[in-house]
Amino acid sequence: MQKRRVSFHTLGCKLNFSESSTLARQFIEGGFERVAPTAPADICVINSCSVTEHADKKCRNLIRRLHRRNPDAIIAVTGCYAQLKPQEIAAIEGVDIVLSNNDKGDLYRHVLALGEKGHLIVTSCAVDDLTRFFAAFSSGDRTRAFLKVQDGCDYCCSYCTIHYARGASRNLPIADAVAEARRIAAAGQREIVITGVNTGDFGRTTGERFIDLLRALNAVEGIERYRISSIEPNLLTDEIIEFCAASTKFQHHFHIPLQSGSDRILGLMRRRYTTSRFAERIASVRRCMPDAFIGIDVIVGFPGETDADFRATYDFLQRQSPAFLHIFPFSERPGTPAVALPGKVQDSVVTDRVRELEGLCRELHGSFCRQAEGTEAEVLFESTLRGGMMFGYTGNYIRVKAPCDRQSVNRICRVALGAMDDDHDLAGRILPE
Repeated sequence: MQKRRVSFHTLGCKLNFSESSTLARQFIEGGFERVAPTAPADICVINSCSVTEHADKKCRNLIRRLHRRNPDAIIAVTGCYAQLKPQEIAAIEGVDIVLSNNDKGDLYRHVLALGEKGHLIVTSCAVDDLTRFFAAFSSGDRTRAFLKVQDGCDYCCSYCTIHYARGASRNLPIADAVAEARRIAAAGQREIVITGVNTGDFGRTTGERFIDLLRALNAVEGIERYRISSIEPNLLTDEIIEFCAASTKFQHHFHIPLQSGSDRILGLMRRRYTTSRFAERIASVRRCMPDAFIGIDVIVGFPGETDADFRATYDFLQRQSPAFLHIFPFSERPGTPAVALPGKVQDSVVTDRVRELEGLCRELHGSFCRQAEGTEAEVLFESTLRGGMMFGYTGNYIRVKAPCDRQSVNRICRVALGAMDDDHDLAGRILPE
């Protein structure tokens, strides 16, 4: 008898990737066959995002596309869009299951309960009821795993729906996170990205500290590298910075959201720091780790952002000289305080500002990567192959390409770094051990 086939379609953040992978393991353990997203399937699972209106639209289009390709397949949608607007999703032709974030971990059970297409299961819950923690990590897809240690957010920034979609900040106990890391190590993955909605806020439900989680994970045998996926500047303490600098496992790589280089706009956003505090945190990282890769999030076109505010942001980013910018045009989300703010920025102005920051990003990233030319570094090569080349990353997240050598995949190799190409990839030559 042929196994029932299930495909997974993940939109949005690393947290969703870790959750989708865990859901997939449940189906596989239950006797299902996981197939590629483009392959015919009996069950199609969408783990949705709702950080922007574009994310919502992308999910709706995906549902329709999957239904056209697999008209008899059960389509199940979960994630943040499903949490915020379950009835909107349920009204789309082809949808059979819509699960809130609280019920995401029960997806496999709901698929079995549905039995066949033609019925509809919808679960929903209020934000105050989002209390369950769905433990998750990614596996099987690449050399690095995403380990979810925290969920939810208490910050309630004026533009963001995450608090409504994910609930209050809560976390996995340290002992359970260590057990998950050991499972990842046993599966042969070498690197873990520690992830959450507000990762540095770890400990709200257990009374533990994020730094103690890092110390415990650092002792797990078999894991050679850790990265912190994203951490708020007000939570990036000197203790964390100094620990990462001293550890042989925690990489010199930080993803720190700024959102605006204007203190006035930061106030309207309800962020918990000023530009001077942010700059001080960046300086603290560089004192301990001069080679650190620093990625920064920035929102363009927030209501009330004037030309002077944008120029302040551009100049501030130029002075901080990060390795990369993650640039997001402001997206108005219903129900957030930002909707009522005056001073909407014209789309054409937002587009011009995004383009200007993209140019700055190319300049900054190229400058950062170029500094490594002619040096040596430890590179973890991944299974991604293109044009006879394999790719991997240095500890400080510079991408390196080298002629394909399958014996080097999922291994940390000493590599001589050569010239940078137009994509900012560095040529690599694996050195003999």
